[in-house]
Amino acid sequence: MDTHELRTAYQAARAKGLRARDAAAAIGVSEGAALAAHIGATDGPTRAVALKTEWLALLQSLKPCGPLLALTRNEGVVHEKTGVYEKLSGEGAIGLALGEDIDLRLFFHQWHAGLAVTELPQNPGNEVLPSLQFFDRHGTAVHKIYVRETTDREAWRRVVGQWQDPAAAPSFEPVSSPTAKASASVDAKAFSEAWGAMTDTHQFFPLLRQFGVERRQSFRLVEGRYTRRVDRHAVRDTLSDASFDGTPIMVFVGSPGCIQIHTGPVKRVEPMEMKGQVWLNVLDPGFNLHLREDLIDEVWVVEKPTSDGVVTSLEAFDAGGELMAMFFGARKPGQAERGAWRGILAQRPTVDAPTPA
Repeated sequence: MDTHELRTAYQAARAKGLRARDAAAAIGVSEGAALAAHIGATDGPTRAVALKTEWLALLQSLKPCGPLLALTRNEGVVHEKTGVYEKLSGEGAIGLALGEDIDLRLFFHQWHAGLAVTELPQNPGNEVLPSLQFFDRHGTAVHKIYVRETTDREAWRRVVGQWQDPAAAPSFEPVSSPTAKASASVDAKAFSEAWGAMTDTHQFFPLLRQFGVERRQSFRLVEGRYTRRVDRHAVRDTLSDASFDGTPIMVFVGSPGCIQIHTGPVKRVEPMEMKGQVWLNVLDPGFNLHLREDLIDEVWVVEKPTSDGVVTSLEAFDAGGELMAMFFGARKPGQAERGAWRGILAQRPTVDAPTPA
């Protein structure tokens, strides 16, 4: 499709009520490619402007805008936090946002293109909410930032003006799927011993790289000792229990280039079925979570030893083995894990591994 055909097809899909990501998929392109086709558009409901690629400096310039909506998602989960972009720092390709509400781990080597997007809502009565949207080289969104009602619009316009790059023409490439290392080729005993020797949860990713395993594969290697499978409804039950007793938790959701974190209580937990999809929602002021419960394939309770004691997480995966979301008890470094959080996870019954077909 040429640019005009792409714009027309995308707008037709959007007019059917599809969200941007789904509309792009429906016409056979990535979300990044669909929106980049609107660079320079002077008519129609969608306009886009390319941005300079100085990612950390761009994010640091957002503080004067005040409250913004930070959105990070993957195939099955959307994580939304409202707050101020502050306390941003970085070293090389790694960045951090450690604001009171906006808590991010940023992997800038995955950030390929940025767009300032203005899109008229499908419902004419809704307000236009401009956004900054960032994509990896495949056109998959890594992070999005939306204007809120209390955002300083003039400060927002200054940011867009400062970072726009009229000469840029982002392009994207198809996705290629990596092949995980077979479990039989991993020294399971050595891996289990290395797991047990961890003193910090941040040592987990280097451990996976050292042994050449992916996350869910690693859980299977230490199943029964440090990990156990639980029911697919464990996420719903855990959030409901935390809501009921007020246990503060941490909710991690990642894209290819960002992990977004909520720390605090969850209060309003609402499942919803819509168009054959089952959504598990947290609908709290300042924090929304939308998780496709019907896409959950496996859920694990995971224990990692640290110098502060064992840290326990609940982790959900889809059928492709992709991590959907992680849940921890809220704590700070140097603190032991909350007994209430361990108690909630202890109530999740262990299930057996599925029998191979």
